[in-house]
Amino acid sequence: MAGVDTGRIERAVHEILLAIGEDPDRPGLQRTPARVAEAYADFFGGLDVDPLSHLADSVPIGASEAGVPATSDAVVLRDLAFRSVCEHHLLPFVGTAHVAYLPGDRVVGLGRIPAVVDTLAARPQLQERLAEEIADALETGLDPKGVLVVLDAQHRCVTTRGSRQERSSTVTIASRGALAEPAARAEIIALIGSHGA
Repeated sequence: MAGVDTGRIERAVHEILLAIGEDPDRPGLQRTPARVAEAYADFFGGLDVDPLSHLADSVPIGASEAGVPATSDAVVLRDLAFRSVCEHHLLPFVGTAHVAYLPGDRVVGLGRIPAVVDTLAARPQLQERLAEEIADALETGLDPKGVLVVLDAQHRCVTTRGSRQERSSTVTIASRGALAEPAARAEIIALIGSHGA
């Protein structure tokens, strides 16, 4: 992809302002098209990034002196803040991602997991698909024994329009491999939920 065309966005926002009956040349709106274009370049910057690139520097976990893998059973990252834009109304949804994986023979630096989440969230998205895409990226990039992704987000298209359910949030779950098994999934979900208890 060629990236976000900010000039085209500016022209489109100018037209939207005219279409809603506003004067794009009034002092409060003169820079609005440029501001929106800058925001969209940030919101949709993940379209040009391969999320697997963040997992390319994974390392072998090795073995202990007893010959067993030298890592914990599960790697769990809780409370990863994320934001995305709903593809239906181009309104933001913001929330928290919890990501767990059971390492196979490789692990990755802990900062790489939020980078995968951010890259996939920085596209026009559906929350349900975002959870699946994060799980798929981790499965492909790390070949783990299992993956679990839990997203909890508030959608501005729900909180600020229509039924205006201001306190509602949506939870989606994607699981792969051993963490698709109900008991294992429940154990990780309980661990996520125990945070701050």
